[in-house]
Amino acid sequence: MKLAYTILYVSDVPASLGFFEAAFGMTRKFLHESGTYGELKTGETTLSFAAHELGDMNFPGGHVHADTSAQPLGFEIGLVTDDVEKAHSRALAAGAREMAAPVRKPWGQTVSYVRCPDGLLVELCTAVGG
Repeated sequence: MKLAYTILYVSDVPASLGFFEAAFGMTRKFLHESGTYGELKTGETTLSFAAHELGDMNFPGGHVHADTSAQPLGFEIGLVTDDVEKAHSRALAAGAREMAAPVRKPWGQTVSYVRCPDGLLVELCTAVGG
């Protein structure tokens, strides 16, 4: 078994793809003509976005929408970079909200947190041990 993709349910798939392209420099892999599903190139694991209506169809009673939740949901997307400060600033300039400014952890890793316009929580960090 291996992790092939992560699907995030959002209000506006093209807008979320565009934000991740602008904020994190990712490249679009695919956007369905309906605009309800899209993917980004992120390496071996695909980061996917699907419209809330697709999620609501999959789960009786619906699901929690990250963009309407006052607090971030109990998960994050972790993006590794050599320059957390620069990545953090770029994400804020693209429309993210700062949750925690970059800080160096006791184990040597630099970490920050931003919340995307679609409500998703993203950790920006150096590699563990670096």
